[in-house]
Amino acid sequence: MEKFEFTEAALKEQLDRAEAAAILANTTEPRARSACYDRTSGNIVIHLKDGSTFMFPHHLGQGLANATPDDLAAVEVTPSGIGLHWETLDVDLTVPSLLRGIYGTKTWMEQLHQQQIVA
Repeated sequence: MEKFEFTEAALKEQLDRAEAAAILANTTEPRARSACYDRTSGNIVIHLKDGSTFMFPHHLGQGLANATPDDLAAVEVTPSGIGLHWETLDVDLTVPSLLRGIYGTKTWMEQLHQQQIVA
């Protein structure tokens, strides 16, 4: 395995590449502007930076099914806009995954699938 030599030039190059990747991701990947819990519908509502809105029934989100309305309403958008965070529930979900219909881990998704087959 080749040994990496740390130099100022190498560090600057890595930082420049990371910054370019972040700029590209911010312009091409979905990011949340805000999020809230709609107590009437029971949905988590995500307002995206491109002006569109996405919502999903809260019980689909891993760690959200048995949460109180007040806990669900305490949703925060991460500074990058890529994630949703519930501090009191210790739950984190990513916006790109939610938009693809992925509401938790592989095991969680298998459980949801089984519940939908039975229901």
